Amino acid sequence: MKPLASKIDEPVRSPLTRHEGIDFDLIELIYFAYRDFTSDPDVILTDYEFGRAHHRVLHFVNRKPGLTVAELLDVLRITKQSLSRVLKQLIDSGHILQIQGTTDRRQRELYPTQKGRNLALELARPQSRRIRTALTGMTTEERAAIERFLGAMVTDGQQQAPKAVPQMHED
Repeated sequence: MKPLASKIDEPVRSPLTRHEGIDFDLIELIYFAYRDFTSDPDVILTDYEFGRAHHRVLHFVNRKPGLTVAELLDVLRITKQSLSRVLKQLIDSGHILQIQGTTDRRQRELYPTQKGRNLALELARPQSRRIRTALTGMTTEERAAIERFLGAMVTDGQQQAPKAVPQMHED
């Protein structure tokens, strides 16, 4: 594709709008929604000297106690090296226990402690409030459309949570 500016090294002074079918408004809404969705837990995490990686591990281990390290790596789509430091900190701080597998002794199963459960809930509450506020006044059909949209955004078009994590909906 040919550059939009007449000269490649001149500044482009016009903003990007709908170009080649790219929906920049929706892209920005997703950026801003993610920024705000993670901002409340980020503040809480700083009290523990934890970051978003710790939050993700706590979330999924609490959603499926007994999740193996291999399953967690698959869910998060990260390497063992990336998980190692975060998991060690969560274990050392008493938020997660790592136990040898009951059926396969080579596996390491991860369980939250009560301390880990409490922190996961503390992190989820503001996110849940934000979701509840955003869904206020929406019909069941509109909520279903949002779930379909978010499911379709998952890589490979997966419309469900990764296999390692059960689908759980509260009524």
